[in-house]
Amino acid sequence: MKVGLFIDTWYPMVDGVIKVVDNYARRLVQYCEVVVFCPETRGIGRKEEEKLPYKVVRCSSLPLITSDYNIPTPALDPKFEAQLILSGIDIVHIHSPFAVGMSGVLYAKIHKLPVVATLHSQYKQDFEKSLKFKPAMNVAMDTIMRVFNACDECWAVNGGIKELYVHEYGLTAPCKVRLNATDHKPVADPAEAARIVNETYGVPADATVFLFVGRINFIKNIDFIVRSLAKAKALGLKNFRMLFAGKGQDEEKLAALVREQGLTEEVVMCGLTDKEMLEKLYSRAKLFLFPSLYDANSLVQIEAACQGTPAVFLQGARTAATVTPGVNGYVCPPDEESYAQMILDIMANPEAYERISESARRDLYLNWDDVVRNVFEDYSAFVKAKRGDSKKLL
Repeated sequence: MKVGLFIDTWYPMVDGVIKVVDNYARRLVQYCEVVVFCPETRGIGRKEEEKLPYKVVRCSSLPLITSDYNIPTPALDPKFEAQLILSGIDIVHIHSPFAVGMSGVLYAKIHKLPVVATLHSQYKQDFEKSLKFKPAMNVAMDTIMRVFNACDECWAVNGGIKELYVHEYGLTAPCKVRLNATDHKPVADPAEAARIVNETYGVPADATVFLFVGRINFIKNIDFIVRSLAKAKALGLKNFRMLFAGKGQDEEKLAALVREQGLTEEVVMCGLTDKEMLEKLYSRAKLFLFPSLYDANSLVQIEAACQGTPAVFLQGARTAATVTPGVNGYVCPPDEESYAQMILDIMANPEAYERISESARRDLYLNWDDVVRNVFEDYSAFVKAKRGDSKKLL
């Protein structure tokens, strides 16, 4: 069996969806052949791609001035179309509903292949922000939902996202929940990990550490974190450091807000880090602060749970759907005063914290090996069923 994974972004850009596809592909090659179909991007050479254990087929793309992403143009790339036709894939799995994803669905329909889709994002939020014109937003939503509804099955990254697509977006295709996972491992020596983090980022050994990992973009509500911590500091929170790990378009805005809120001593910008250092950062952190209302189900919250670091979410966040408040994580009313007070309350009850920390690791930490094994079983069933249907037609 040969699997085609279709995505409208790719390295060197790094986001959760790219990491999901990469982890799928790296593990699927144990069972079958894999081809990733994606757009051309700058910053990664052919020699680097040749080292990957799976094949990558790229289409042409155009830079998007207002975003970190490019616009894929597979329909304008005859070489890409030829490689897709010659690929010999048996099943299509799309991870985005735009140009590359659409090309995958169209190819599947023409060649009578099974096609599945993972529902990674809350697209209506994106369209409301970028289009700012309701008729245009409605057209965009209708377009992507036609893509998803053309699939044999959709996989929602948690129950909250399934509910959103079925009850608000108009999903009619069969849908089930398939959780994301991580390739992170618990650090072998937490004390040594803490020492390295302290030395690398100038963190006092006795400081309480809070952490955010992801794009430095205000769409992630990271400004909310800064204002909440300023309020917590005013209420008596002492000797803490807030570490932001990542890069993004709002780094200067974030730095300005940190100065404005009087947190220049407490906030540390870590930039991009490798996986090994990320594991140490999660381990060193007391809490993973993730007040995003934008994310569907971020991989970073699973990475944090791997190290027993519980996350603090906001009520109404779809990405909090896997969490049981007060059992394996925290969910707070969506205002800065409540968030600040919750942080103080958590710090004041170490026994409850330790219990929730252990439960986060036990309940929320999933590894990709187990998830992808189940994915391959589903692929096999879809391909077998589709081939059976084809024989009936003959």
